Amino acid sequence: MQPRKNDEEYSGQSIKVLEGLEPVRKRPAMYIGSTSIEGVYHCLAEIVDNSIDEALAGYAKNVYVTIGEDNYFTVIDDGRGIPVDAVPGYGKSALEIVMTKLHAGGKFDGKSYKISGGLHGVGASVVNALSNHLIVEIKRDGKIYRQEYKRGAPQGDVKEVADSLLKSPFKTGTAISFLPDTSIFAQGIDLTFKQIRKRIKERAYLISSVFFRIEDHREHAVYGYYFDGGIISLITDINKNKKVLHEPLYFKKAVDEIELEIAIQYNDTIAENVVSFVNVINTKEGGTHLTGFKMALTRAVNSYAKKEGAIKDIPEGLSGEDVREGLSAVVYIKMPSNNLQFEGQTKTKLGNAEIQGIVQTEVNKYLDQYFEENPRVAREIVGKIMLAQRARLAAKAAKEAVLRKGALEGAALPGKLADCQEKDPAKSELFIVEGDSAGGSAKQGRDRKFQAILPLRGKILNTEKAYLDRVLNFKELKDLVVALGMGIGETVDYAKLRYHKIIIMTDADVDGEHIRTLILTFFYRHMQSIVEHGHLYIAQPPLFKIQSGKSIQYAYSEEERNVIAKKMEEKQGVMIQRYKGLGEMNPEQLSETTMIPEKRVLKQVYVEDLEQADQTFTMLMGDEVPPRKKFIQAHAQSAEIDT
Repeated sequence: MQPRKNDEEYSGQSIKVLEGLEPVRKRPAMYIGSTSIEGVYHCLAEIVDNSIDEALAGYAKNVYVTIGEDNYFTVIDDGRGIPVDAVPGYGKSALEIVMTKLHAGGKFDGKSYKISGGLHGVGASVVNALSNHLIVEIKRDGKIYRQEYKRGAPQGDVKEVADSLLKSPFKTGTAISFLPDTSIFAQGIDLTFKQIRKRIKERAYLISSVFFRIEDHREHAVYGYYFDGGIISLITDINKNKKVLHEPLYFKKAVDEIELEIAIQYNDTIAENVVSFVNVINTKEGGTHLTGFKMALTRAVNSYAKKEGAIKDIPEGLSGEDVREGLSAVVYIKMPSNNLQFEGQTKTKLGNAEIQGIVQTEVNKYLDQYFEENPRVAREIVGKIMLAQRARLAAKAAKEAVLRKGALEGAALPGKLADCQEKDPAKSELFIVEGDSAGGSAKQGRDRKFQAILPLRGKILNTEKAYLDRVLNFKELKDLVVALGMGIGETVDYAKLRYHKIIIMTDADVDGEHIRTLILTFFYRHMQSIVEHGHLYIAQPPLFKIQSGKSIQYAYSEEERNVIAKKMEEKQGVMIQRYKGLGEMNPEQLSETTMIPEKRVLKQVYVEDLEQADQTFTMLMGDEVPPRKKFIQAHAQSAEIDT
């Protein structure tokens, strides 16, 4: 990667100051989106993205990230290093201005960084303001400079030092180490290494030929990421464990100062997986670039299908929903940072209106030409989409036949549903219980005021690749959809959800775990909004009943059983019962251990990593056997065997 030549030297002259830092500690969520653990991730991402900006500008080839045992986060690059000379008119070093002034940085003159991913220059200063302690070291011109801060306040001037405290291995560059302030991040600052790795790996895909090293001293783990293939490598990873229909379609195009990269690959699933980025920022909420891509894809597919006579009997053509079934795509835009417009401070949705037209035009041109030159692939894609449309129309007809308006409003709830008296969804709970026996115990042990019970008979349909018509023809799933009340598919009305706690309660054996996985698959693939809103839970019934005389205690793990049994043995004999099914408990025991809010243990289901969750469900529940076999072999030693 060759350095980009600038008309002006990157020095204190490049630093522009727009406003002070005072508001950050008072209203941190305005700048980083949240003061939850996600806010800590955001802080780390801001410092990493500043190093990536040096790579995008052509000056850095290495970015090192370290998590210390003391929860200090250190980011080191081999770029030019933040300038340390004085900023005209301020009487302070450029480094101190960058670290202590909001909207101060080299990104506002439009020359030092034409493309950047940072928070419009506020990233470093905001992280500094929200850190209990921060150290920054600069290597420039054969010298090392250091400055320390506490909660954003300098603890002295920038000083030249003899050695690198942060152990930078490079001759030039910036090293920043910071400890997030727990008075701001009250939920904790202990980031998971898995999530950090995922986010760093994502950036490595986008910045090809830059080496990313991540080390966690807490887990004694080190990973390195370096990809030559860019977003083609990313889309290959997205489609891992899936049967793909063709090699990735890829093109790169520059329009004035906008650079567009697109990768497209269809697979044989029914799920859509499209990710978008702007200057290495993951635009999770999409924006104008994603809208332009989707419109172009739908138009190009319809144009080819019409020309080939494939949709002559379909006046309305193929819908966008049909076209995106089984689609994996990456939409990556690079553009001048001084022209970026995001909706919201946390940069998850691109707002530049002109980008939509550029993307739509260029994707249209590329796909029209590609389909013309590659008719076999084009026919494969159109054939897949035609099947999707027929399945969608069949599913729509089935849904309309099964879920009449009265059913959605509760007029025809399933007969086996023991509903609760509470009408406020926020106070209502639905237990999805395996089997009639356990369902009977749960119905007797519940609190009728706010707890409803829906028994399921046997193993439900594997819905990993099932369309809605098959889902709704399966009685147990149809009953569940009707009981929930919010509908399913394209006409879901989340406001009609009848319970805000939906609790899966299955036996603590292999069959119970299988049934639980089938239910989770159904919610993830067909009612994902319930998971996204945090309404899905897994009940944790006890594994053991430990009795000594009239004293009875319950244990939820073998370790807990051993501790309890040892204490009881000091008095008299102990009898241990291993529960393998909920039906082995009487209503009082089931209520006391698994249903009463003050005593029960619930695990909330949420998606930490959409890409990983998608791959895992495909691997466990899909048609391809080899990935599942490999997973079982790799984890066989850690499996718990019932005896």
